[in-house]
Amino acid sequence: MRIIYYCKYCKSNIGQIDGQVDPSRLGFQSLTLDERADIITYNQDEDSTYVKTICDYCQSALETHPELSLVSNPLQ
Repeated sequence: MRIIYYCKYCKSNIGQIDGQVDPSRLGFQSLTLDERADIITYNQDEDSTYVKTICDYCQSALETHPELSLVSNPLQ
């Protein structure tokens, strides 16, 4: 299984983990069911898990301009 992390704003690939990974080591169990549904997507055809996160660039932009978080797609 492959776990792919990508930025939820700019959609850039942040990184990935290939091979067998114990999900408990990734901290997914500490998320609520709603958070998991929002953050984690499984694609059985590709045997991949996609995890939404935020890249350093977008994090910096949102910290500098917090009003961007009010827009649905702030960083295009």
